[in-house]
Amino acid sequence: MAVDAGARPAGVGRIGPYPYRLRLGGVLNGQYPAAVLFDMDGTLVDSERLWEIGLQELAAHYGGTLSESARLAMVGTNMAVSMEILHTDLGQPWRDPAASAEWLENRVAELFLTELRWRPGALALLEAVRAVPIPTALVTSSRRRLVEVALETLGRDSFDVVVCGDEVPANKPDPTPYLTAARLLDVPVERCVAIEDSPAGVASALAAGAAVLGVPSLLPIDPAEGVHVLESLVGVDLELLGTLLTPLDLPR
Repeated sequence: MAVDAGARPAGVGRIGPYPYRLRLGGVLNGQYPAAVLFDMDGTLVDSERLWEIGLQELAAHYGGTLSESARLAMVGTNMAVSMEILHTDLGQPWRDPAASAEWLENRVAELFLTELRWRPGALALLEAVRAVPIPTALVTSSRRRLVEVALETLGRDSFDVVVCGDEVPANKPDPTPYLTAARLLDVPVERCVAIEDSPAGVASALAAGAAVLGVPSLLPIDPAEGVHVLESLVGVDLELLGTLLTPLDLPR
């Protein structure tokens, strides 16, 4: 579906206005980001291992085994692309992607309810950002149904905006998800920091114009202009996030 500059895609959430021009203190003077945009899978929560379980079980259900190369190719992609990769890898391209996606989502939803765990340092950083408060968005390629389950762990009041993979016309690595989040928060995307774990997510955030903090999970993230790479979010604070932004040229 098309997303115009003034409309919000159906189901994309927003809680409360955060007009950039009205913010005070460190946000207004550029010390801190205007908003922090979080990826979900592999960044905030250790869900990639749960997707791995679900995908391997689905492959076994189809009488095959998912190869490591195919699994890695899925990281950061949406469900439609992942199912295409799975079917091709199994030599069964004729299978219905919608049926496969439904089977997989049912299983992963079960795992999310009992096995979802925070990535190291993620909860502490999210709490620090919310305490200021700085606006936050969850920007994920996962579909709304699974995100709703994940929010039971992440906290429904942890994000001012939630952008899901089935609520935007193009997914990562396209910039649309991050542009949508910044627009809904009413902040300039170039004053935002996006936190990502995959090359596709990093490419999406960079193309949108955000500064990027990369914390690789399954795939390495190559150094690039505008990308700061760390092993984990342990010890990451607002001061560090602020250093990722281009300094503002403020009147003295």
